[in-house]
Amino acid sequence: MVKRLSVVDVDLCVGCQSCMFACNRRFGEAGLGRSAIHIQSAGGIERGFVVRVCRSCPDPPCSKVCPTGALTKREGGGVRLTYSKCIACGNCVRGCTLGAIFWDVELDKPTVCVYCGYCAGFCPYGVIRMEEVA
Repeated sequence: MVKRLSVVDVDLCVGCQSCMFACNRRFGEAGLGRSAIHIQSAGGIERGFVVRVCRSCPDPPCSKVCPTGALTKREGGGVRLTYSKCIACGNCVRGCTLGAIFWDVELDKPTVCVYCGYCAGFCPYGVIRMEEVA
């Protein structure tokens, strides 16, 4: 069964960025630079936080603007990135209506969620989780 990352309740987010650190660990690195999920303040503690991560669009706009076909639709929604086809044009970053594609400055390529769910296991408040796509 295909799975996707789901934001269960953004009001529970305290901005700890544990999910971001966990995602970055996929690359065996410390820090946040290559994370495919970003937590952003919505305007101070009083306003809470925004969770920016791929929401598995059924018809992803980011793949439509990719001139080389490096981003292809994934079964169940979202996209897969083929790095060898990517020409680093940045169209996908600008084309994502959720702002959920980030730029890896070391690779000079986009960072796209791979739907592994690793980040969800490190969220202490259950803000995000992996769900099966029906």
